[in-house]
Amino acid sequence: MSAGRSSDPDLDLLTGPGVQDLLAAAFAPAGATVLDWALRDVDHRPGRRTTTSYVARVAWPDAERVETVAASVSAASAATDSPPAAGAEPGRLVVTDGDRQVEVWRFPFDPELPALPAACFAESAAELLRRMGIDAAAPALRVVSYRPRKRAVVQIDTGEEVVYAKVLRPKQAADLHQRHSMLAEADLPIPTCLGWSSDGVLVLSELRGTPLRAALDSRGVQACPPEELVRLLDRLPADVRTLPRRQPWAAHASHYAGVVASALPADADRVRTLATQIDHTLSLYEDADDPTHGDFYEAQLTVADGRVAGMLDIDTVGPGSRADDLACMLAHLSVLAVMDPARSDGVRQAGASWIEAFDRSADRFELRVRAAAVVLSLAPGPFRAQEPGWEQATRHRIDLAERWLTCADTGASPF
Repeated sequence: MSAGRSSDPDLDLLTGPGVQDLLAAAFAPAGATVLDWALRDVDHRPGRRTTTSYVARVAWPDAERVETVAASVSAASAATDSPPAAGAEPGRLVVTDGDRQVEVWRFPFDPELPALPAACFAESAAELLRRMGIDAAAPALRVVSYRPRKRAVVQIDTGEEVVYAKVLRPKQAADLHQRHSMLAEADLPIPTCLGWSSDGVLVLSELRGTPLRAALDSRGVQACPPEELVRLLDRLPADVRTLPRRQPWAAHASHYAGVVASALPADADRVRTLATQIDHTLSLYEDADDPTHGDFYEAQLTVADGRVAGMLDIDTVGPGSRADDLACMLAHLSVLAVMDPARSDGVRQAGASWIEAFDRSADRFELRVRAAAVVLSLAPGPFRAQEPGWEQATRHRIDLAERWLTCADTGASPF
């Protein structure tokens, strides 16, 4: 099942009918036949690299199974590491035409996540936990998320407790562990890091509380007052300013406009004009030095009794602008409201309340422009996830980003 024609040859290669041959080449050495496939995920970085994943139905000599498979294409000169020889590792194959290099692998044998296989099989996962002092004779495993070449989360139920193996690129492990130690010392409500290894895995405790997203559906603004969110950011320690600076979502408007333009060529001029407006406006603001979360939105938080009970995904914690954190939260809420209008009353209620409170903590014009930029960064989401009707869903998000810019001029709320 292909995604249709785009304006990018790499994107066409990994989403078009040629995918059948790529997948067949990956499975043939093992004596398996690909019966059919569907796109699962697309991560397109124009001019750099495109990575996709698929759900494939595969006939093996002993049985038929559903497999997750991924592929990545880049200019041969842009490869990040030396490609393995065909058959050098299970489930991986590299082919090249001299200009482009295509690597295909079966989950969990991700070339940039070497710790992932150990977290995905019961025996090796039990050994992984034992090395960290956790007894797990017969763990039950569930893959919570997988972003090819980037990260994965595996839930591990030991029978006594539930923990999570967060798998990432090896060079990121020590850095993330440092962040966990820093925020734990400041008594932030983050998962406890139960152990980590240099090959790229951290084992984290389960958070208490209800996911904020679910609480908003049932309780609206009562789920968490906006002042509670501001207080949580206030608790980030000053040492966060010493961490490496990461560019906020708002700084990548042109990149995401390019991604959308590749997927929807008919909207290229419109989305690039939007990005230019955002970039020009934000160029007037100097970099701030506030302690920030860096990716602050409802899916990162759990709540209990109207208070924040837990905060996830602190990989992006570092110096930045408080306005970016607040804008990120508002942008995500506004996208939720657009995605599912029939069940968005609680989200809209919270958004209307929170933007009023956040206006007291940040410049309202800047807040709305940064929210527009975050919405633009979310515009490729429906295409990336290959949602049905992704074209229209993407255009709805472009509409929303433009509405945020209009609200910046008027001081109004989009909720």
